[in-house]
Amino acid sequence: MFLVPAIVLFLLFFALPIGYAVWLSFRKVRVSGLGLGAGARQEVWAGLENYTGALSDSELLHGALRVLGYGCLVVPVMLGLALLFALMLDAERARLTPFTRLAIFLPYAVPGVVAALLWGFLYLPSVSPFSFVLDALGLPQPDLLDGGPLYAALSNIAVWGGTGFNMIVIYTALRAVPAEVYEAAKLDGATPLQIALRIKIPMVAPSLVLTFFFSIIATLQVFSEPTTLKPLTNSVSTTWSPLMKVYQDAFGNGDIHAAAAQATLIAVATLVLSFGFLRTANRRTKQEAGR
Repeated sequence: MFLVPAIVLFLLFFALPIGYAVWLSFRKVRVSGLGLGAGARQEVWAGLENYTGALSDSELLHGALRVLGYGCLVVPVMLGLALLFALMLDAERARLTPFTRLAIFLPYAVPGVVAALLWGFLYLPSVSPFSFVLDALGLPQPDLLDGGPLYAALSNIAVWGGTGFNMIVIYTALRAVPAEVYEAAKLDGATPLQIALRIKIPMVAPSLVLTFFFSIIATLQVFSEPTTLKPLTNSVSTTWSPLMKVYQDAFGNGDIHAAAAQATLIAVATLVLSFGFLRTANRRTKQEAGR
């Protein structure tokens, strides 16, 4: 009985929408004549037509490639900084740890749209204070919203907002390591750097796997940052990421059935990648435990 409210909410707001999206992905609208009149537009069974169209859509493929490049920048930098900050906060000589931990985590509390707007105005040459400083110093003003620097600009927003959450996860795992392990290493003559590399990082490997897993999912679902920056630059198209392509087809082009097929493919790809990564990580963990 205690599980009934959670089960009902899960079915209404998770399972039912997914099932309806899958149902829509196998349907299409058939237009008769000029498309006028009561029976001119009918929803009929389409089979795999929407899926074949999605798999052959070049815009969807290009969006996936852009997200892949975006993820290659975001995930290593974000997790590297999160691990570095967690190790620094866990050091014996660390000072003002509660304040520093809160300061690093605080950007995560800022909604993604708000963060994208804040950084967008900092990137925009006409209103950015950095542009005024560079202009006063006679230095060139890079346009971070055009061309290749756009990937770095978008990645910076994600890194700024997500590093704090990952840092808290890793730091919590570090605090759970028994102090006796560190004391034994010190008695053996280990330096703080050796303790960090040979004890702390291996001990928090499960937390690193978890944060990497969450980061991969968030990268595949990137939507708010490029959508928010789109009005500020012509370099971000309406189909820059796969989810933006789904949104454009559903609400811009009115083809909700094709959008449902694309959304289903994105969900399946996310599930396959996540499951494959977790299975590989678990296999390595078991092999190391067997040694």
